[in-house]
Amino acid sequence: MSLIRRGDERFHYSDNSHKWIPPDPDYDQGVWDEMVRQHQLQHLEEISNRRKPVGSPDAE
Repeated sequence: MSLIRRGDERFHYSDNSHKWIPPDPDYDQGVWDEMVRQHQLQHLEEISNRRKPVGSPDAE
């Protein structure tokens, strides 16, 4: 499970699911989609980093 950091609220509903529709109807959908994808990649990187054993060659 990922943590919602300060500032991430714009990408999440109250149930922590991701918003795929931009909050502003005039906002470009393609740009919003890419922002949400990048945001999701941050979640995946955080999860991956937490699962690496301490002292492993892949650990930072």
